[in-house]
Amino acid sequence: MIGVIFISRQYLKYIEMDLQVGVSQAEVLEMYGKFSLGEVVLSMPFLVPIALSVAAIAFYIFFIWYRDWLGKNTFIYRLLMLPTSRMNVFFAKLMTIMTAVLGLVALQFIFLHVYRVIVKWIVPQVYRQDLEIVRLFRSSEHLSIILPNSLTEFIIAYGLGMLVVILIFTAILFERSFRILGIIYGGLLIGLSLILFLLPTLIQVVFFNTMYLYYDEFFIVQFVLWLIIAVISLIISRYLLKNKVTV
Repeated sequence: MIGVIFISRQYLKYIEMDLQVGVSQAEVLEMYGKFSLGEVVLSMPFLVPIALSVAAIAFYIFFIWYRDWLGKNTFIYRLLMLPTSRMNVFFAKLMTIMTAVLGLVALQFIFLHVYRVIVKWIVPQVYRQDLEIVRLFRSSEHLSIILPNSLTEFIIAYGLGMLVVILIFTAILFERSFRILGIIYGGLLIGLSLILFLLPTLIQVVFFNTMYLYYDEFFIVQFVLWLIIAVISLIISRYLLKNKVTV
């Protein structure tokens, strides 16, 4: 929000300086163009906080497990002794991460409407181009990743994100079960999953020298592979929690 105010006022400052030295309004608009929120969302003051949020969640993916083991009261022992499946602990942590991600996305979407109002307050209409929120997302690669334009793209973006979290969780359980050797096992799991994930693309490029499958067909193949990787990872996690991670 600070970035929105700063960039809007900076634009208006340049406009006013040129008008004071005799430049006409039409010439000013020709030089700078009309201001829109689209210019703000491509700026560092807008992107850096989003990057910091992503980094914070990436850190928390590890912290949400290791704090239970390394904390003062080793809380993981209490969790694992609860009279329920240990996988409930796994899924609770997974849902915590996904809720945090979707919560940040929802908050940013709400604040975009607030940013539009702020721009309208600061920049006069003659110098302003009001973009709809949908057009704003389509004009920015970063925002289109955060909030995709279609249900299919949403499933791809956040389904893939959830798969990555599941794989990292399994790698953490490997490390907790086998220590140094577990890091190797976890790395192998992630590496093999990446190879399996990229296999359809590699086969098409190597054997057909083009993307042989249509977009919908390729999506179905990828989605099936995601499910296979996720199921295998969950089965391994269940085995580790039940048989290797002891209290």
